[in-house]
Amino acid sequence: MTIESVRPEARPPAPPELREPPLAGGAVPLLGHGWKLVRDPLAFMAALRDHGDVVRIKLGPKTVYAVTTPDLTGALALSTDFEIAGPLWESLESLLGKEGVATANGPRHRRQRRTLQPAFRLDAIPAYGPIMAEEAHALTERWKPGETVDCTAESFRIAVRIVARCLLRGAYMDERADRLCAALDTLFRGMYRRMVIPLGPLYNLPLPANRAFNGALADFHLLVDEVVAERRASGQKPDDLLTALLEAKDENGDPIGEQEIHDQVVAIFTAGTETVASTILWLLQVLAEHPEHADKVRTEVESVTGGRPVAFEDVRGLRHTNNVVVEAIRLRPAIWILTRRAVTDTSLGGYRIPAGADIVYSPYAIQRDAKSYGHHLEFDPDRWLPERAKEVPKYAMSPFGVGNRKCPSDHFSMAMLTLITAALSAEYRFEQVPGSNDATRVGITLHPHTLLLRPVARQ
Repeated sequence: MTIESVRPEARPPAPPELREPPLAGGAVPLLGHGWKLVRDPLAFMAALRDHGDVVRIKLGPKTVYAVTTPDLTGALALSTDFEIAGPLWESLESLLGKEGVATANGPRHRRQRRTLQPAFRLDAIPAYGPIMAEEAHALTERWKPGETVDCTAESFRIAVRIVARCLLRGAYMDERADRLCAALDTLFRGMYRRMVIPLGPLYNLPLPANRAFNGALADFHLLVDEVVAERRASGQKPDDLLTALLEAKDENGDPIGEQEIHDQVVAIFTAGTETVASTILWLLQVLAEHPEHADKVRTEVESVTGGRPVAFEDVRGLRHTNNVVVEAIRLRPAIWILTRRAVTDTSLGGYRIPAGADIVYSPYAIQRDAKSYGHHLEFDPDRWLPERAKEVPKYAMSPFGVGNRKCPSDHFSMAMLTLITAALSAEYRFEQVPGSNDATRVGITLHPHTLLLRPVARQ
């Protein structure tokens, strides 16, 4: 018998001890880092990666964990240890409600996605193609060469018209588009302030900003009620998303409640108009700022169509146009900040995350990170060519989310955005005019402050 033969059985190494994430500098009493998230939120979130993969920040007295790397945002989205909750969703609750697909978790969320999903299947989207093309060409016909275009109003108008006609089969046109534009701009900016500076009862005081917020909120919910009431009164049951909602059943086989129907239509309007309109605004800004890419889009459209008006069937062949859309979304994602909440004591990237902790991350910061992208601040659509796209780290570009929270309308939205970009570029070049301000306006979503363009007819 050797000495080695009587040694105790080797034990597996102990797991590494979880670490406490570092605290970001610059917090002030009462407000924490909230003042930085009001003053320059995009720069603040982009700088956090320099402090670590997971960083603690303060929103008022509350500690929030910021995730700064692509792989950890992917792990966060895919893990069952985290759910949709936190400062963002709490601030949005008065708009989105508690019963819609945007804020639901668990079995309710899965059941609601099953109701919505058929409208966004790949084989369902071609049926929307003629409507998308019709609205895109109507936009080019409504604009006149040399006349100033208020791009905010026009972007919301086309987004509302396409969503209403494709998903709700309704004639909810320009007047409601204008109401949505005004209401959502006020609401998303107000909700962002409530998220980063949680002052609670102070937001109930009759101050001008609070009165404007409450008025916009009331008008938005009234608009949604009008849409549902008009469908019920019509007695019609077209094969669309609103009919699916009105006939949907809950987990017990009973019709879903009125509040859930209302909240689901709210989700359709917010996702289908605010985010799409914001992206159209950035695409218009890109076409004005980068005329060389606008010219390349026009050349591609002519090559694919042979000179006829671009149609939905052409979208698959418009590869550079699609890459322009993707690159615009990379640099200016409509939804730039997201939150989750830990449902159990867990870990992320070797850091301890306690149950009930709120987690925040920024697609804007992730998609502009120098560690993921060469020349990260340059507008370069060719980075999405197949041979270069494989260099982008996994989860460094997930504008529609991942896992079971991925936006079901991703293919619908990309087809719409590509078709609109192609139709506009085929007809016009764009120039900014005096009074235009394309600086980023930050709320829950991002869009140019005031984008005013002059279309110039192509020869």
